[in-house]
Amino acid sequence: MSDTPRVLFWRHGRTAWNVENRFQGQTDIELDQVGHAQARRAGGLLASLDPDVIVASDLKRAADTAGYLSRATGVPIEFDKGLRERFGGSWEGQTGAELSARWPSEHARMAIPDGEPISEVGDRMRAAVDRGLARTPAGGLLAVVSHGAAVRIGIARMLGIPDEQREILGPLSNCSWSVLQERRGQWRLMEHNAASLPEPVVLSDDA
Repeated sequence: MSDTPRVLFWRHGRTAWNVENRFQGQTDIELDQVGHAQARRAGGLLASLDPDVIVASDLKRAADTAGYLSRATGVPIEFDKGLRERFGGSWEGQTGAELSARWPSEHARMAIPDGEPISEVGDRMRAAVDRGLARTPAGGLLAVVSHGAAVRIGIARMLGIPDEQREILGPLSNCSWSVLQERRGQWRLMEHNAASLPEPVVLSDDA
């Protein structure tokens, strides 16, 4: 067993606004019926990874998603506002079509005129992960339950990818996850947008 930690980034289950393609941001939208089913299924799978610490955004869609993993493992949830979705200002509640019509160039770049800067999201996500890692034992697993944009920004920050190049990481589907592991002082992306558990890797990259 490696003595280096792993971080599991898990996106919340589906909401009605996901179905309608509405920008959610920090509006506190609940999971829909499908979202609860997704979280129940994924929580059961992820429980087999034996997370040592579970930290989650306090927004209800992430908090309720994390609840399924907590109940399956007995590990309590620690809520951290640093894991909230990017604040979207006047974009929140608008559909993608509405945003493209009103802010075509800004929407293409996800440059929200009155929203939270990407750099600030990255800073708070990394700080929240570091707080969780401080409570994670050597070789342990930290489960981070958050939101699509925030997770991708957080992963990019941990991998050393510049904020403006974060789009090289594909998006996460509802209730899918990504796993990072530290190796020789650097974080590596081991899984991305996964919805099932992988087969064990037989050959190391030293072989």
